[in-house]
Amino acid sequence: MRVADDKSDDKIKVSELYDLVVKYAKQEAIDPIRGAGRWLGFGLFAAVMISIGVVIGSLGVLRLVQTTPLGSSNAWSWLCYLITVVVCVIIGYLATSRIKRGTLEK
Repeated sequence: MRVADDKSDDKIKVSELYDLVVKYAKQEAIDPIRGAGRWLGFGLFAAVMISIGVVIGSLGVLRLVQTTPLGSSNAWSWLCYLITVVVCVIIGYLATSRIKRGTLEK
């Protein structure tokens, strides 16, 4: 009678172990992947919005520079575009300098 009880206890322990391993795998593998997907989704949305803002802002800077006396000269018309590119590079540098490594590791 005692041998039969040991076998049923072993089956219960194996099933509990299996359930524990499945729960652990979900907790440590699937949940972080879901969190990463959410993080990537928000990042993609933010990248699209920032890209639209940069294009509109760049066009605004270009139009602003073209309304100055620099824009009315045909010989110096390329300078408006150069100024716009320089402003975009400066803003890009400032934006990337604000990214901290610690926020990416969370």
